[in-house]
Amino acid sequence: MRLVIAIVQDKDAAKMTEQLIKNEIRATKLATTGGFLRAGNTTFLIGIEDERVDQLLQIIADSCRSREQFVTPNAPLGNQVESYVSYPVSVQVGGATVFVVPVDRYEHF
Repeated sequence: MRLVIAIVQDKDAAKMTEQLIKNEIRATKLATTGGFLRAGNTTFLIGIEDERVDQLLQIIADSCRSREQFVTPNAPLGNQVESYVSYPVSVQVGGATVFVVPVDRYEHF
């Protein structure tokens, strides 16, 4: 048994949820916020049998795509605020960050 923690962009969460349901994979969804862009994410907690981990990783890869997004950096703190000019910067967002963790014990009540 493995615990898969998948952090995906909100734009990809609906498609991934649909694919999980279609493949009869149960998951717990949590609304989360990323630290870098302060943008909404969805974190999926999925307990799954070892032999289905590769199938799940393929579902995640097929459901979540990366994309470019322009963001304006935050103004610096301190005395240099007057000379600060903010230009939008292109960053890559999306895709998925996935952790696969072994589970020593699983109980369902």
